[in-house]
Amino acid sequence: MRGDERLQGGMFSYVTLEQRVPEDHPLREIRRLTDVILRSLSAAFDEMYSASGRPSIAPEYVLRALLLQAFYSVRSERQLVEQLDYNLLFRWFVGLGMDDAVWNHAVFSKNCERLLTSEVAQQFFAEVNKQAKHFMSDEHFTVDGTLIQAWASQKSFRRKDGSEGDSTNFHGQQRKNETHESTTDPDARLYKKSYGKESHLAYLGHALVENRNGLIAAAMVTQADGYAEREAALLLLEEKQRGSSKRITVGADKAYDTKDFLHAARELNVTAHVSKNEKGRRSNLDRRTTRHPGYAISLSRRWLVEKSFGWLKHIGPLRQVKLRGLHKVDWIFVFSCAAHNLVRLPRLIAHQAGQGPQQQCA
Repeated sequence: MRGDERLQGGMFSYVTLEQRVPEDHPLREIRRLTDVILRSLSAAFDEMYSASGRPSIAPEYVLRALLLQAFYSVRSERQLVEQLDYNLLFRWFVGLGMDDAVWNHAVFSKNCERLLTSEVAQQFFAEVNKQAKHFMSDEHFTVDGTLIQAWASQKSFRRKDGSEGDSTNFHGQQRKNETHESTTDPDARLYKKSYGKESHLAYLGHALVENRNGLIAAAMVTQADGYAEREAALLLLEEKQRGSSKRITVGADKAYDTKDFLHAARELNVTAHVSKNEKGRRSNLDRRTTRHPGYAISLSRRWLVEKSFGWLKHIGPLRQVKLRGLHKVDWIFVFSCAAHNLVRLPRLIAHQAGQGPQQQCA
């Protein structure tokens, strides 16, 4: 039998997965940072699974795979597992060998569910920001909220008392969150971000972004209503200022120009640099704040938070979440914010080291 005939039954390679990944690929630096972060979370994983034992798929593998899903806009867990089967770069990043069997997508989804009920996202996000601390401002921030479309249809938004029956013809009816709720995602609220726009069943994602490099310093999700943005901003600022006596600044749009918000921010030792809302009324800001050069600088950096939201929605998984319930949506939002910071770090580290620009991975 000839040699070429003997090779037809299988393929042999003398090149390892490690050798196939280019030395300057940005995922190399992200993988190094991720390994450090996951090692720091090992004790938390052991405690989480102490009663039931380690799951069939290690949480470290699941988190690495979910990072790839965010970086490369993989639309579903089924497609993610499919790519892990044939994509050598994905295998290398997750930690699978070239010949290792890939998990069934249903098993992978079940293991994801176990993580979604935990506080791992906030812990992972905190560890990422420890790695990014050198690149983050600790004095100047911007805050804003963004609409996250829920995984629920308008037809599921029905009367709480059940008086509508099974009817899905809601045209001409007045529907409110006080009298209606979604049968598929009760935590979602009917909401529109601005006048003249269509209402959607949605959540609100909130982010506090530092003004030096646009990294996300804090994040959370709330139910959607007209007060949630300001209330969530104060919660994020309160957490940021806990144990600190340093005064910081926070930029925001005109929706934050209210007496209550400005007063509460001052109580937290925060100077609010918000855009003036003078449409039919007087702004609550005066020259004591606006006369300083820092006010104009803060307003000029507000685009950084919009850039972050753009990445989360157009690259990440947050244009419309495929999860239901406030806790799960908060989990994926915070985890995606951690992925956003991770994907930014290789360029920042390379720039600090005086190296040339690297190729983008997302």
